[in-house]
Amino acid sequence: MLDNELDELLNSGENETPHAETQEQHKRKSLGRGLGALLGDDDLTADDVLLPTDSSAAHPADTEIFVNQIVAGKYQPRTEFDEEALNALSDSIKEKGILQPLLLRKQGDKYEIIAGERRWRAAQKAGLEKVPAIIKDMSDKEVLEVALVENLLRENLSAIEEAEGFQRLIDEFSHTQEALSQIVGKSRSHVANTLRLLVLPDSIKELIKEGKLSAGHARCLIGLENAEELAKAIIQKDLSVRQVEELVARLKDKKDKPEEKKPVKKNEDLETIERDLKKSLGLRIKITPSKQGGGKVVLQYASVAELDMIVDILENKRKNNLNTDNQPQTQIDATPAGSSEKFTIKIID
Repeated sequence: MLDNELDELLNSGENETPHAETQEQHKRKSLGRGLGALLGDDDLTADDVLLPTDSSAAHPADTEIFVNQIVAGKYQPRTEFDEEALNALSDSIKEKGILQPLLLRKQGDKYEIIAGERRWRAAQKAGLEKVPAIIKDMSDKEVLEVALVENLLRENLSAIEEAEGFQRLIDEFSHTQEALSQIVGKSRSHVANTLRLLVLPDSIKELIKEGKLSAGHARCLIGLENAEELAKAIIQKDLSVRQVEELVARLKDKKDKPEEKKPVKKNEDLETIERDLKKSLGLRIKITPSKQGGGKVVLQYASVAELDMIVDILENKRKNNLNTDNQPQTQIDATPAGSSEKFTIKIID
């Protein structure tokens, strides 16, 4: 059924540009309270910790910390780090150094990354012993909030990583969707729709993380039994979100409609019996076979008088049956031409 609907959709004359939807653009100024508010420092702006490494507008570091004293943040929502991009950043660091300090918090004898894990990883590749850092005293909740906002500002998170970050704030810190929307500067519906992606099969979530499937495409697949099959078709056919929405609507519409039962075709023997009965009884008769081997015999009438006649015939047959105790039931035999098989219509009380 999916192949048929795909063919119809692609041949419907809709010349929409194939899917090239990217993740939503996250503007710094739209992100709620901003990093300065989250960090409790009005003088520290988002640009202070998020500007590119080669920027000359760096916020002054508090100190320099040995690379081996730093550990990755346990609340880092980002799970995928592009190796090629890290190598490019490492080359830039070798040439110009780290102009933007890492944001850290003290954890025992180590420093945990709040923001700047890519710079830390690239610094290790570049062979640096120390990196500039800003040290902040922050709670786990604040660390996750900042890490989430930082990645959203950089547009580095996939929709699934974003959803997982939202879910952690809900599960671990009892955030509401409304609170999340204020933190990340997005509508509540955006937060809700992003969280819904987490119910998708793991294989589809992986496609989203890899950038092969957009969040818009994936939302169309939520709750579908054949979601994984559809996801493959979207990628293979390069369907737009609009085309996927139309395809899903068609499939749902067909599923909701009861399947039309095709009548079982009468064979020649049944057609012969039907004609013989019409002739012998003088009635309009319709025989409808079923797939199970049975069927229906319908006696039609055009007037009350004709109905009375049918009732009389059936009543006389019934009485004949009752008057012939231990005798075979009244029957009408019809033997189609060229056939040795006898077909019997029994009148049974």
